[in-house]
Amino acid sequence: MSQFVDECQLNVKAGDGGAGCISFRREGPVVYGGPNGGDGGNGGDIWFVASHNVASLLAFRDYPHRKAGNGVHGKGKDMHGRRGESLEIAVPIGTVISDLYTGALLAELVNHGDRWLVVGGGRGGRGNAKFLSNKRRAPSFAEQGEHGEERWLKMELRLMADVALVGFPNVGKSTLISVISKAKPKIANYPFTTLEPNLGVVQLDEATEFVVADIPGLIEGASEGKGLGHQFLRHIERALVLCIMVDLAPMDGVSPQEQERILLKELGQYQPDLLERPRLVVGTKADAIQADELELLGWTGDIMSSVTRQGLSELVGKMAMAVHDARQAVQHAEGVVTIRPEAKGAAVEIVGEGEFRLVGKEVERVVALNDVTTPEALAYIDHRLERLSVPKMLAKAGAEEGDVIWIGEFSFGYSPDI
Repeated sequence: MSQFVDECQLNVKAGDGGAGCISFRREGPVVYGGPNGGDGGNGGDIWFVASHNVASLLAFRDYPHRKAGNGVHGKGKDMHGRRGESLEIAVPIGTVISDLYTGALLAELVNHGDRWLVVGGGRGGRGNAKFLSNKRRAPSFAEQGEHGEERWLKMELRLMADVALVGFPNVGKSTLISVISKAKPKIANYPFTTLEPNLGVVQLDEATEFVVADIPGLIEGASEGKGLGHQFLRHIERALVLCIMVDLAPMDGVSPQEQERILLKELGQYQPDLLERPRLVVGTKADAIQADELELLGWTGDIMSSVTRQGLSELVGKMAMAVHDARQAVQHAEGVVTIRPEAKGAAVEIVGEGEFRLVGKEVERVVALNDVTTPEALAYIDHRLERLSVPKMLAKAGAEEGDVIWIGEFSFGYSPDI
């Protein structure tokens, strides 16, 4: 039997770009021809794709690393390297992705087919043929391949259900979902029978169907992590309608009214806006209590029994109406929500006394892709930094002669003449 996993950590590494080639034509009588070094291929990307064919995050628990293919190095005769193979990873609908270390939300995949670029492959280095110019007739340098992006992610699955069944352990949630849908959850007469959420599709007719989630039983203190706690409370977050189920014949003697109070308290403490969701309240196990006992309890709400099917059709009808109204009120989800700001050109950060760091995709690429050991390549780097207005930015930031300037892992002494 497969295990349900709704939280995991994942390391993703995009492919590195291939290096550009340094080569010159050597055909026949041409001993020192022009440059013909080819470009390296780009590294492969990694994408997440939401799929209704994936039910949990189990595939990532035991294998927490994913890596895309590297780009191939360029060759002589203007032969460009092949691009690295990209990787598409299927994840369940309702997957929420955050940065493992900062906790920052990166994306939510809420519809089948949603795609999100997790990490981008490194750019392939340009061969020396690309650096040919009127002033540079025989460029003796090429770019290195850029490293692919790498990061650790935290992934959470929040089930996409229309109705969430909420109640104490052994209140009858699994039995209810088994009789109103084709789901077949484990059912037994002891607490915490359900150790993983179950989904069932309820179909009234060709035009009316909705998804019901059987959430593992809550206990008092669940919002603080007691019992199954936060492990399953997250699955209630996306439900359009809540169905609060209270036991009319509880073994521990807690009245239905008290059960309802505790359940609503736990939901409110976990996420206050859950109390604003449309909700139904129903007393279960009506077959186990007599009419006079029910009157003594003071319970005047709806009642049902999954065994005798008393009140079942009425409850399902109310669920359908509540779901219909909630769907009309909720706008269609946007799909992928991505929050990942990134400096594009160049920016200066003050690291400490007499120490600065240049950040931004373009300025970091200037150093990362080029060979800093040859005078010709260093001259090209100076030219590129000038084009990005780096000297002006450093002067404006207060950099002085001899200060240390960092770009990625490379550092150099600042001179106003760069």
